[in-house]
Amino acid sequence: MTLFKKPLVLAGALAALLGSMAQAEVDASIAKTIKARLEAGNPKASYGEVRESPISGLYEVDVDGGASTLFVSKDGSHFIFGDLYQVKSGGGLANLSEERRTSRRAKVMEAQDIDDMIVFSPKGEKKAHIYVFTDVDCGYCRKLHNDVPELNRRGIEVRYLAFPRAGLKSPSYRKIATAWCAEDRNSTLTALKNRQKVPLNVCANNPVAKQYKLGNEVIDVRGTPTIVLEDGSVVPGYVPPDRMASALGI
Repeated sequence: MTLFKKPLVLAGALAALLGSMAQAEVDASIAKTIKARLEAGNPKASYGEVRESPISGLYEVDVDGGASTLFVSKDGSHFIFGDLYQVKSGGGLANLSEERRTSRRAKVMEAQDIDDMIVFSPKGEKKAHIYVFTDVDCGYCRKLHNDVPELNRRGIEVRYLAFPRAGLKSPSYRKIATAWCAEDRNSTLTALKNRQKVPLNVCANNPVAKQYKLGNEVIDVRGTPTIVLEDGSVVPGYVPPDRMASALGI
């Protein structure tokens, strides 16, 4: 996220302030004014479409691919940065911003080319799948990878995407790119995670940079492993197989 790093929480005091998530199309002149003011204030960020928010008088604008959202005044001169919560009439809170992000993540991940991933599939019936942003130089990534046979036994397919935490100019990038460039990608990834010596081979047009960008700009990966479930929910960090199966309803 560019220049938007510490969101604050916006919680409605009254449920009546918050309408449904259904939204009408915003007047083009209002949308143009809001985006122009935001771009003038912070030209380094990228801004998505302007939408009506559940709070009267404020408009929603996604920042940098939708990882964060601004709630902006009609003239674009003021905004609130953070998550919008709804106080439910029956009690409890609903994070409306996270619900929107979750739905968007599910669509984005489903649209990714599975041929660009390193996939470990169950031998029997596949009951669910998870997406895992991984690094080869990550202790908990190794721990999760050791669980892959058990996850597969439970019917969970593991779809790996590359996320070299040290960046695209690091030794970690060259290692993980070697796995994606290998003839036997699954065995090579396993060998690298087991700290075996593998000749480095970074081929042209490998998908590592694209997946790294996806993790940074859309999924908002902040560490590895980061697991994305089919419904778009994010599970940061390592989760044992029994808890993962439970989360997936298996």
